[in-house]
Amino acid sequence: MEVIQGKSIFGGIAIGPIYFFTKEQKQVKRTKIEDAAAEIKRYEDACEAAKEQLGELYEKALKEVGESGAQIFEVHQMMLEDDDYNDSVKSIIETQMVNAEYAVATTGDNFAAMFAAMEDEYFQARAVDMKDISERVIDVLMGIGEAKSWDEPSIIVAEDLAPSETVQFDKSKLLGFVTKLGSSNSHTAILARTMNIPALIQIDIQEEWNGKMAVIDGFSGEFYIDPEPEILEKYQAKKEEQEAHRRLLAEQKGKPTVTKGGKAIKLFANIGSVSDLPAAMSNDAGGIGLFRSEFLYLESETYPTEDEQFKAYKMVAETMAGKKVIIRTLDIGADKQVDYFDLDKEENPAMGLRAIRICLTRPEIFKTQLRALLRASAYGNIAVMYPMIISVEEVRQIKAIMEDVKKELDDAGIAYGNVEQGIMIETPAAAIISDLLAKEVDFFSIGTNDLTQYTLAIDRQNAKLDEFYDPHHEAVLRMIEMVVDNAHKAGIWAGICGELGADMELTERFLAMGVDELSVSPTFIYPVRQIIREYDGPTK
Repeated sequence: MEVIQGKSIFGGIAIGPIYFFTKEQKQVKRTKIEDAAAEIKRYEDACEAAKEQLGELYEKALKEVGESGAQIFEVHQMMLEDDDYNDSVKSIIETQMVNAEYAVATTGDNFAAMFAAMEDEYFQARAVDMKDISERVIDVLMGIGEAKSWDEPSIIVAEDLAPSETVQFDKSKLLGFVTKLGSSNSHTAILARTMNIPALIQIDIQEEWNGKMAVIDGFSGEFYIDPEPEILEKYQAKKEEQEAHRRLLAEQKGKPTVTKGGKAIKLFANIGSVSDLPAAMSNDAGGIGLFRSEFLYLESETYPTEDEQFKAYKMVAETMAGKKVIIRTLDIGADKQVDYFDLDKEENPAMGLRAIRICLTRPEIFKTQLRALLRASAYGNIAVMYPMIISVEEVRQIKAIMEDVKKELDDAGIAYGNVEQGIMIETPAAAIISDLLAKEVDFFSIGTNDLTQYTLAIDRQNAKLDEFYDPHHEAVLRMIEMVVDNAHKAGIWAGICGELGADMELTERFLAMGVDELSVSPTFIYPVRQIIREYDGPTK
């Protein structure tokens, strides 16, 4: 038995024989031509045929993986229409008097190398897309058909996989895939997540594995070749648990999140980055209840620019297609430290300079984020919420800054949407004055993780205090109920976005309190929906 550690791009268990997938080797030869105009016409016709193929792939993907996965092929169509790409191909044909296949291969290699050399991981991942579209055009020019298939359900092992190959595979025979190359930001990785296919990358593959039994552990990133009987038995049990969960998902998919008494509950997803969107969508999230924008800062070596933030927020807003997307302003500090913020070392960072306190003491950082959020709001249903609030004065100061930013955009003629503004209730101070705060904002979102630790005076990061830490403490639950009551008296809605939102021992109690929204990790959406739909008790 061999056990190899790779990098997981989608969790899950896959068990089956290995099919070593190799692409048809095509040799692109450099051939002299006599008529450049005719060769360019030949190239243009091949591009049109390739775009037609991509259109067909878009329709196929739309049915199988939804809009977010299908958009990849719209992007490929746009790449084929790129002026720089087309100009390069035509220039090589004209200046070197060579065949279109050679010109496309050369341009594809050059552009792929250019993307691969970029520092941004997103653009690095576009190198694969550039090769994919170039190979598609070359296939049309050379008359090569679709990739070959295989006979039985298998785990596909390959050097790399292009998005078009992934979506064309027979899903009934695709148990999972393992590749040597690839990145978690590639379109193929996005497709794997959207299609719920266990997948590993960055594994040193060997052709001699072909036909051997294997196991993908998409949670740990381990790949077992010729697993021992006890390993097979262990993973078969895990797989059966996973399939039972999937059956539950299938039963709940598309059903309204409404109690038997008729109260509709917003059931949203918590996400940390754009890469979490496929999980939110495949689990049928009604919206995004918490987009943790601080990950844009944590994953950067310097302050993310307004445009960098705008692109991320815009992508989430567009992808959710009109569903509400609640973006939390940066929550740096405490357990989330960033070197370039140059924060002083604090004895008790959980109660120190963090979250909204940084934003209000460094307004230039805050304004950059608000500008990006407002600009993105023109492309979808964005709401913004502010963390670690303790006073009415803070909220009024925030709203004044927001008005200043809106005026700047107005003066510049930049469009933005009608953005709801809410606050997180995660301090006892905010909970106790929630009747006053409710008059200032459009909604409350209760952050139960911090609310619990501050209420109980227990550091939730300290493992030695686990026996004392009780998230079901009556004091915490009474605070939640008080916040919900005060929100409703002021005519606004209240939700929960902390870990307790997915605590299914408390779901019915939250419903009885009158909670309007629960925002949970994507995998909890269906189980929580089932409890809500079966609830027949009182609601406020």
